[in-house]
Amino acid sequence: SAASDVYKRQVVMSSGVDLEHVTIRFGDFTAVDDANLSIKKGEFFSFLGPSGCGKTTILRAVSGFNEPTEGTVRINGNDMQGIGPNKRPTALIFQNLALFPLMSVADNIAFGLEVEGVKYAERRRRAEELLDLIALSGQGDKMVSELSGGQKQRVAIARALAVEPEVLLLDEPLSALDLKLRQHMRSELRNIQQRVGITFIYITHDQGEALTMSDRIAVMSAGIIEQVGDGSTIYNEPETAFVASFVGENNPFFGKVVKADDNYAQIQNKFGLLRGRNTQGLSEGDSAILFVRPEALSLVGGEAPSENVIESTILSEEFEGHSIHIHLEGETAKKIALSISNDGTGSKMKVGDTTKICFDVDRAIVLPEGDLADE
Repeated sequence: SAASDVYKRQVVMSSGVDLEHVTIRFGDFTAVDDANLSIKKGEFFSFLGPSGCGKTTILRAVSGFNEPTEGTVRINGNDMQGIGPNKRPTALIFQNLALFPLMSVADNIAFGLEVEGVKYAERRRRAEELLDLIALSGQGDKMVSELSGGQKQRVAIARALAVEPEVLLLDEPLSALDLKLRQHMRSELRNIQQRVGITFIYITHDQGEALTMSDRIAVMSAGIIEQVGDGSTIYNEPETAFVASFVGENNPFFGKVVKADDNYAQIQNKFGLLRGRNTQGLSEGDSAILFVRPEALSLVGGEAPSENVIESTILSEEFEGHSIHIHLEGETAKKIALSISNDGTGSKMKVGDTTKICFDVDRAIVLPEGDLADE
């Protein structure tokens, strides 16, 4: 479209962001601990983690509102130390959007240009281009109060883009929207980012947002970047117990490694011997957790397989339309979760029944024992 053509020049102006040994402390509290990361030009990059893990603190360090206690933030290769927020090639979209209720939509979008001294006719032209880009053509004279939540969200994005940042920073911008609108805005945001071509750095505690929108994700816990990778890698190849338990639902089985080679590790626990992929180089005697996702578990139909069979009691069953979630007694207070597709016949099992479940060795992963994400 004409609007996205206008922004083709911004693909060139997109900047990469590098964090080099960035540590940020507030008194005795370390909010970010030795973060090292390279975000590529034009990438949609998300920081994912629970509240208080340090992700917003990193965003504020990139935007210039926080100075690192140690280390360096670089944008497009340039050290940002001492350069204030208004002098950086970034724009920040806050959680509450901060739109001006007494201004029209077009004036909201053009506000940053007015501050820069751009003449009215040029401001209005740019606002109209951006309204086209965010699929709100002809809505410039409306007041903000006349817009829906999703439309306000898009206006906030257009206002940030108006000043032609090289990096757009978004701090949980969808958290105030209801579920359906959030899911719709995920694809809207991703489409806008791909059309504009600039670097997006996105903060979220919502795994669905991070997995569906991002080129890559950094999972954070307690100020530490636990793992960086694309959504598929983060979900299927977690490197730590925290990542395995935070991203998607997972069943942990605790035990000691009794046998290990370069490919697989076997643990002994209450349910017997369980074996999975050994991606982190575990050795015999190590304390470990075997993780297997609910969708990787299945009910034993006929003859039981030779390994990875668990016998347990059914505690509850939840019907969710496309799937049935069965909870079984686990080794701790945490129940074993099993998801089966709804084939229209029901699960044919009752609460209190004893049943056997199993899993394929290649769909389980054995990781070093470590902290799990809170429920």
